[in-house]
Amino acid sequence: MRAKIQKQNSKFQKPKHSEESGWYKVNEYDDIQGNFAIETDSMRYMEAIDNGLFKLGPEHEKGEGPGPEEIFTVIKTGDTKIVLKSGFDKYLSVDSRGRVAGRSDAIGSREQFEPVFEEGKIALLGCNNCFVAINEAGNFVCSSLKASEENFVTLRCNVQKEKKSKDEVPTEEQGSLKDAEVNYVKKFQSFQDRRVKISQEDKAALKKARQTGTLHEAMLDRREKMKADRYCK
Repeated sequence: MRAKIQKQNSKFQKPKHSEESGWYKVNEYDDIQGNFAIETDSMRYMEAIDNGLFKLGPEHEKGEGPGPEEIFTVIKTGDTKIVLKSGFDKYLSVDSRGRVAGRSDAIGSREQFEPVFEEGKIALLGCNNCFVAINEAGNFVCSSLKASEENFVTLRCNVQKEKKSKDEVPTEEQGSLKDAEVNYVKKFQSFQDRRVKISQEDKAALKKARQTGTLHEAMLDRREKMKADRYCK
């Protein structure tokens, strides 16, 4: 599939690297916006090649950011998943051999990936419930059922999320109590426990906790009873 990188990404040739120069590290799902790059090694990124597969790109010098073939358009779907489009104007998916491929013209279930956050580390989960890694041939595949060092990546966006004041209500606590509880469960779920578990206890105590500013602690207590996340003993 010989093609040229779309002009929408050409303006990012030789951008500067890291926080100081416009490519910000993603620490949570809400940070994802703008254009997207997947850093798998220091100063090296996932790179699209013209056969529809992906390889590890060359090491960049300090002061350089990802090149056009290493920049993706990112679309959020639902509350936890994303869709990526390469500079070849194709959506990324997981093919029948477990390879990450950029050959799709439309978005379906195979085109959706989930960034999983845990203790400052990030791994990308594919539609086959396996995490992204690089195989011996140097291509990106979804073949790991559990996330380990080879699956951890740094995600970068070229738009920084606005910082919130200390007095502002946390994003997770906005909306209804039900929404807030779901948000916290999703935020703190572990790599190996990806199903959302919600407490069935009465929410009367949560209403009082919201009024007193202790909603986060009250929800942690509820999750602890269910052993629902990594902070639960």
